[in-house]
Amino acid sequence: MTTPNHPASVPPLRTTVIGSYPFPGWLEFASSHLASFGAADIAEMQEDAVIAAIHDQVSAGLDAITDGEQTRFDFNLSFYGYLEGIDLEPAPPRRFGPPAHDQRGKHRVIAALAAPRGLGAVEEFNRLRRLAPPGPVLKASVPGPYTLSGRLLPNDQYPDRYALTEALLPIVRTELERLVEAGCTEITVDEPSMSCYGHREDPERFVDIFNRTIAPVVGKCRLSTHLCFGNFKGHPVGYRRYAPLFPAFLKLDVEEIHVEMANREFAEIDCIARITEHGKTAAVGIVDVKSYYIETVEDIVERAELCLRHAPADRLAFAPDCGLSQTARWAAKRKLQAMVGGVRRVREKLG
Repeated sequence: MTTPNHPASVPPLRTTVIGSYPFPGWLEFASSHLASFGAADIAEMQEDAVIAAIHDQVSAGLDAITDGEQTRFDFNLSFYGYLEGIDLEPAPPRRFGPPAHDQRGKHRVIAALAAPRGLGAVEEFNRLRRLAPPGPVLKASVPGPYTLSGRLLPNDQYPDRYALTEALLPIVRTELERLVEAGCTEITVDEPSMSCYGHREDPERFVDIFNRTIAPVVGKCRLSTHLCFGNFKGHPVGYRRYAPLFPAFLKLDVEEIHVEMANREFAEIDCIARITEHGKTAAVGIVDVKSYYIETVEDIVERAELCLRHAPADRLAFAPDCGLSQTARWAAKRKLQAMVGGVRRVREKLG
């Protein structure tokens, strides 16, 4: 019998997304003026935005979709807003000049970290399941504890980032368990900070953190992780090489590892062979979310065929390089349409 996490249940060359999708223009405006709206207004906007994100993904023909993270008005207003023990008023050290991560600021930790209401991912998944049509696989995405710790300031109780990570680990783990209990069959645990800093930190330590986080749900859903180099308004933040992560990251206890390739001109494409040789699916970032060059179907065919020279079809999936939240919606739609169209053409060639 095929289970949701069994490779036989996943079609070759599957098309999917990472998690986020662009806000509609009206939601972008509203998210900067939340004080002007009541709770019912906000709930209505969130639902309408999820419907729009689902529509765009289904229209493109994706095999797996998300809710587009449309209810996460901002990363700190979503996950950090659920945490107790932090000051939700970060003071950015720099407000002007070119956009970069330091303009977002970090939260002070003022008490023991806890999330008695969870992190909101279960509510997101339930909404997605209620609104999505039959057909595509429904996927949830949750940040891992190391990435989540990145915008918290250490203190006497949590003296460094690893201490913060250990405090957040059971919170994320509980959220994953609750997602599975709610019926979610596919979860991406996003840890871009691990790939950004793997060159200067111990990748074996990262693997231990990750595997302890997901341990209770291994075998109960299909698990993947997203390893990229950051994306804030089209800018990466990390050292953009996967070599320092391997072979350690081959021990991540997931079915699928997603790697950013299009923005890096498919440098290190041979790493997907190492991923698939270890019995995992390599989800290749095949469209560049940081560029407004709109890939053509022919581009996608060429890129997919390059990937097939390094990995078998039954262990390959395709997605954008990263979440699409930092890409204009008109471009995101066209990129997804080209991605699906190109992959379909390759499937036809393969028979």
